[in-house]
Parts: sequence; structure tokens; C-alpha cells
Amino acid sequence: MTKSVASELADLELPVERGCPFAPPAEYERLREQAPISKVRLVSGAEGWLVSGHEEGRAVLADRRFSSDRRKDGFPFLVADAATRQQLRSQPWSMLGMDSEEHAAARRPMIGEFTMKRLAALRPRIQEIVDHFIDDMLATDQRPVDLVQALSLPVPSLVICELLGVPYADHDFFQSRTAVVARRSASSEDRRRAFAELRAYMDDLITRKESEPGDDLFSRQIARQRQEGALDHEGLVSAAFLLLTAGHETTANMISLGVVGLLNQPEQLALITADPGRTPMAVEELLRYFAITDTVASRVATEDVQIGGVSIKAGEGVVVSSLSANWDPAVFKNPAELDVERGARHHLAFGFGPHQCLGQNLARMELQIVFDTLFRRIPTLRLAAPVPDLPFKSDAVVYGADELPVTW
Repeated sequence: MTKSVASELADLELPVERGCPFAPPAEYERLREQAPISKVRLVSGAEGWLVSGHEEGRAVLADRRFSSDRRKDGFPFLVADAATRQQLRSQPWSMLGMDSEEHAAARRPMIGEFTMKRLAALRPRIQEIVDHFIDDMLATDQRPVDLVQALSLPVPSLVICELLGVPYADHDFFQSRTAVVARRSASSEDRRRAFAELRAYMDDLITRKESEPGDDLFSRQIARQRQEGALDHEGLVSAAFLLLTAGHETTANMISLGVVGLLNQPEQLALITADPGRTPMAVEELLRYFAITDTVASRVATEDVQIGGVSIKAGEGVVVSSLSANWDPAVFKNPAELDVERGARHHLAFGFGPHQCLGQNLARMELQIVFDTLFRRIPTLRLAAPVPDLPFKSDAVVYGADELPVTW
């Protein structure tokens, strides 16, 4: 097929809602084939670049000439409301918006909290948490059960609460506010209120830990900073906001979607129930297949850059679609097929480059334990509604299901 001229404005406005739970929008496939780096219209009215190819996406994410700083002119916001864009610009600083050495300095102290050795020590506790919620499912006489509320949401919420030292009794509060922040359809006023309430909660949490430390990630960070002679309260609040909200919302949605995908293709499910050694590969494939964050990153060029033969000028915004990149047939043969033996860890579900997801191995472990335990303990598990009738989050920043009725 003849490639289109990338600098021509494509007939597409970002973001694009998913019409099918098992496939990216057809517009992404069309652009990826014609011009994997295409100029598009953003919902804000501005123009920007959509990167839909896998190779090109990795190139952008690894290139330090593309900035994550939301305060820079040209940063591509995917929200229509000007007040919300201004709120995003003026949010307190966090790792997500930092570049280069500043980002590395903020990220480096956190890396030790997510090493494989430390996570391995958490495995028995995560297994205990998963078994607890499945015990509750099996104890109920009511059918169907909403898996979102019974398992998908509480497991990662309790895990991240224990890791960060957040009282799990507060889970209704932060889950409800996170859900509002993550909805594109929420009003700008509701989003601003939810963000402010979450920020105030994290501020109070860090303040309490400064005076009453415990055995948790942020208490350790406070002790380290005091030893180094520079306590950064606001930086810790921003990190707490990021880790708590991202640490439960993304994994919860992947649990639900993974269950839908496996129950919808029982021959693939049979492969991992027969041999749990295949589950790590299955997790990678499910991450690739669903790519719950449609756009893995938004960036703005700080100087003129050539990517994939396309000239991107300084000050132009760039959006990388992990959803499209993870279905790039040049990298993933027959991408529309869910193949739990594919074992392709080079997907972009966790991003790539300096900003690659800090908690990705924790998420992997939670998903592996949930899938292995759920299908072993409830081997007759099945969906209680047809897939087309399930309420998927088509308007959310993080894709998933609002409800997932199951029975057995």
C-alpha cells in the first residue's frame, strides 16, 4: 500500500473510543499501514502527531528530545475542556512530568522498592490476599457475582495499600475519586474536585508518616530523605498520588479484561490451567492484546527530530498509541489472535525508555497469581452475560469493565 504524506492532517481526532473490546479502532490500523507517524487533530482543537507503529513508538519513548513536561507549549493534552487542561498543566510536580536527570533523581530511590527480591518476599502475602477474596466469592449463595467488586478491584487495592502504608479502610474513598479522575466524560468541576480531594488525602497521609513512621514504602523514603538532610514533603505527596492511583486502577482493569479474554477463548485458558508454567507468557500476551492505556505517553519535541523518516518540529506534540503499536503485524504476527504462548515481552503496555512503568513487575506478579488461583479454585467459572452486553469503559483513560458478572 502506498504510504500517505505524514505531514498531511489525517481525518482523525484523538482520543478515539474503542468500538470492540478485543480490537483497536479501525482508524489506528489504517493510519499504521499508511503512515505510522501521522499528523492528527486533538480533541483540544490543536494539531499533534500520532505514533501508531511499534518501532516508531519505541524510538519516541527512548528519545530524550521528547519532553514529558506538561508546562511546555505544545504539550498534547487529550481533553477538550480548557479548564481541565489548565488544571493538568498546574498540577504539583511528579515523576510523570519530569525529564532527564530530574526524572532519574526522583525515580532512583523508588526503584529499590520494586526489585525482584523485594517483590518475591511479597508473593506469599499476595497469594493470601487473592485466596481471601476467592474464599468470599465461594462462600456467597448469590449468583452471578460481579468479579470487579469481588476480586479485580480489591486485590490490587489491598496490595498497594499494604505496600505504601495506606489504610485499606479508606479504599472506597480513593477508588471512587480515582474513577472520576480517569473518566473523560466526567465534568471538569468533578475532576478538579476529585483530584483536590485525593491530593489532600495524600498530603495528610505523608504528614502522619513523618510523625508516626511505619514499615512501608513511604516511611522508608521519609527516613532516607531525613538521613540525607532534605525532606521533600511535596515530592512524596506527588509520588503517593501517582503510586496509589496507578497502582490499583491499571491492575484491576487488567484482571477483569484478562478473565474476559481467557473465558472467551477456552482453548487458550486450557493451556495455562494444564500448565501454570505458561501463565507468565499468558500475562504478557494479555497485556499486549488489551493494552489498557490507549496512549502510553504524550510528549512534546524540544528540538527538531527525525523519527521514522518524519520531521517533527520543536514545540510539536506527539502521542504514542500503545494500543496500536501492540497490534503492529510487523512485530506481532497475527496480532488479532490471542496466543498465550506468544511470550512477547517487547509490547508497550508498560511503556518504554526512561519512563517505563515503575511497578510493572508487581503488576505481573499480581496477574499471574490471580489467574492461576482463580481458574484452579473455580474451574467452572464462566461469564454470566454475553461479551457484547458487558459495560466496558469506553470513556475512560484506563480501559476495562465497570462490571463483570460471572457464575460457576
